[in-house]
Amino acid sequence: MSESDYPDDLLYHPDHDWVRVEGDQATFGITWYAQDSLGEVVFFNAPAVGDTVNAGEPYSEVESVKAVSDVLAPLSGEIVEVNGALVDNPELVNDDPYGDGWLIRIKLSDPSEQDSLLDSSAYTATLE
Repeated sequence: MSESDYPDDLLYHPDHDWVRVEGDQATFGITWYAQDSLGEVVFFNAPAVGDTVNAGEPYSEVESVKAVSDVLAPLSGEIVEVNGALVDNPELVNDDPYGDGWLIRIKLSDPSEQDSLLDSSAYTATLE
């Protein structure tokens, strides 16, 4: 694995989820490691806008040719946007996990939860 697989501008949850915080909102996705372990993603069970997610709890499922996996929320808040492109193109999670393959955006309810997340170096150390 190369460092480019884990961008430095993101925060990471030990369960292989990433977060991009922008002001009072955060975008979630799964890491390169997670999508690689899953194999070809064939379905994203999108939650609804307006739903609340809680840090450390499942908010969705990603189905691959290998398995169905829960996706855990790295932070808490209200869902303000779901990546609709994944309905017809779930493979975007594999093709571009940190770009077009993002999953949801939330309005943060407790920004201090970010303190419990990992930077890219700490996250990659958990993979060794």
